[in-house]
Amino acid sequence: MSVYVIYFSPTKSTENIVKEIAKSFEDYIEIDLANRELNSNFIFNKNDICIIGVPSYGGRVPSVALERMNEFKGNGVSAILVASYGNRAYEDTLKELQEYLTQRNFNCIAGIAAIAEHSIMHQFATGRPDDADKKELGDFSKRILDKINKSLKCEPLKLPGNYPYREYNGVPLKPKVRKGCMNCGLCAKMCPVGAISITELKKTDNALCITCMRCVDLCPAKARTVSNLKLKIASMKMKKVCSQHKGNELFI
Repeated sequence: MSVYVIYFSPTKSTENIVKEIAKSFEDYIEIDLANRELNSNFIFNKNDICIIGVPSYGGRVPSVALERMNEFKGNGVSAILVASYGNRAYEDTLKELQEYLTQRNFNCIAGIAAIAEHSIMHQFATGRPDDADKKELGDFSKRILDKINKSLKCEPLKLPGNYPYREYNGVPLKPKVRKGCMNCGLCAKMCPVGAISITELKKTDNALCITCMRCVDLCPAKARTVSNLKLKIASMKMKKVCSQHKGNELFI
């Protein structure tokens, strides 16, 4: 049996959550869906376990994450689905991920919704997952592993969400370059969707940009940012729904 840890995690929040869950399992193989060079022709075995994590973008699975899994062949592999979200709501994310993977013959046996610090407005869910979250996520994974080891009958997994899925057209906050750029090219190299020109680093294709904030997060000169005014306006709109403390959820 092999354990696969699969994630789309531009700012590492989802990656850290999925790896926290994976601690209850044996050594694992990582598959990074944010890697533009990824060869997605993976064929899994029924005895394997896949822990698959994505962030919720507007209550949906990032479309690029689905595209990178398009050639996956599940062969009945057990899948634990994880949706991270910045303390607003994850809405249809888990349900959409379940449908997509079921079509590729994954046996979705559990789902987890986990809180992460908001990737754009960091004042929401700051520092999460915290120690209490990590302990809870570890308890979730132990319960799932116990179910697997006891070969308990898996009823069809019922996950929250609605169909048709909510419409999501991205957000208007697009990172820009400011003074201090060292022209290192790291942002262009690591952008999950190739939205930044490798030859003209100040050019970003806003139609491609998904506001994943990877370029802002990893810039060594802190030279990439979003509009302070737009960020302030967006934060005011989100304050009511994002300020309340929310917990992690397990579906099994």
